[in-house]
Amino acid sequence: MPRRILHLDLDAFYAAVEQRDKPSLRGKAVVVGGSGQRGVVATASYEARTFGVRSAMSGAEARRRAPHAAFLGGRFPAYRESSRIVMALLREISPLVEPLSLDEAFVDLAPSGWGDDELVDRVAWLRSEVTRRTEGLTASVGVGSAKFLAKLASEAAKPDGARILLPDEELDFISPLPVRAIPGVGPATEQRLMAIGLYTVADLRAADRAELIREVGQAAGEGLAALAQGRDDREVQAQRDPKSISTEDTFQTDLTDPVQLELILRRDAAGVAGRLTRAGYFARTVTLKVRFADFTTRTIARSLGGATDSVDAITAAGVSLLSEVDVRPGVRLLGIGVSNFTTAAQERLFGEDDPPPASTSTTTGADTEVALSGVRGSGYHPGADVEHDVHGRGWVWGSGLGRVTVRFETRDTGPGPIRTFAVDDPALRPAGLYPLPLAVSTDDE
Repeated sequence: MPRRILHLDLDAFYAAVEQRDKPSLRGKAVVVGGSGQRGVVATASYEARTFGVRSAMSGAEARRRAPHAAFLGGRFPAYRESSRIVMALLREISPLVEPLSLDEAFVDLAPSGWGDDELVDRVAWLRSEVTRRTEGLTASVGVGSAKFLAKLASEAAKPDGARILLPDEELDFISPLPVRAIPGVGPATEQRLMAIGLYTVADLRAADRAELIREVGQAAGEGLAALAQGRDDREVQAQRDPKSISTEDTFQTDLTDPVQLELILRRDAAGVAGRLTRAGYFARTVTLKVRFADFTTRTIARSLGGATDSVDAITAAGVSLLSEVDVRPGVRLLGIGVSNFTTAAQERLFGEDDPPPASTSTTTGADTEVALSGVRGSGYHPGADVEHDVHGRGWVWGSGLGRVTVRFETRDTGPGPIRTFAVDDPALRPAGLYPLPLAVSTDDE
């Protein structure tokens, strides 16, 4: 019996969560990310995609193509909440669930008891249940005998559809696809294959094996030949341990103030340490990443001398690494990460200096919020959840010049009114999640 692997992909996930939670944006062009001249689009709603906006596009290009779209900062707690609900649903079907990201996962259906003759009805139920439990999100689902076939099937089903491949139709399904549809074929490999006349999966299947290996190498050539025949023996990995935990910020303007950069690094180090603790790991290595104005990047790492989840130790290592970097040319991106994990703390082999104290410098701008160009929103960013003593819950429509404009609505109210307040209005404050009834409890961020 062939394996039956299911791939589920939530449609335009980040943007769909925003449209669900903001009734006035339903049916409108919505872009998550892309803030500032250096921002990059994380997700665009299907309405925005009709204007040519797509993931990984620069924010400047996205605004040129869709100037009237709503550009929102990311609300990752809301995305994680919906993701947990969907992943919990998948684990009700089978314990063999391999999440690839917040919005997609593979499921090995062998333990599910789902027979081939009932797959259509079972998948229809799954998609309907996703929408019910998340209060409106949709998912595309593909089923095949291998991981990459299931993923290609779900891509063909987008948006909000399903494609179940029978074993005897899988080769016909992949034959007309371009070679870049094969996992591991990036732009460079695609160009090499096209140079020898291989444009489709069918071409790849019919290729001379020796010529293919000569062009892309032994391992890659044999792997491509197997995938072109629909053979993919990779198992669904139900537990994938993280190799690293990190965060980084891209700034709208280059930063040259070392005190300002240190404050940002301390904040991010605390966030990384918190995620490390919640994941139940201890790290041996801290890595600092600095990208300069000319796009050159410096990455340096330091051993912690043991394994720890201490925010002080992680921060101290990060600050020490930063002190080794000449930031005068201007820093475009700053990141910190931890890696080399264990599941138990390990004492340092040698004594270490105490963490340096927090800087008290009064350098201009060091204690002010820095404008970021990443997906993650901060402060009263467009899309942020807020609450007002009189008007109730809403979200930030826009802000600037000491003012905050709020649309007061929730996913349950329908489109609401817009009001503008002073940024320091004591009646206005950031709000927590507007929870989903089926959300599972968690200690995550």
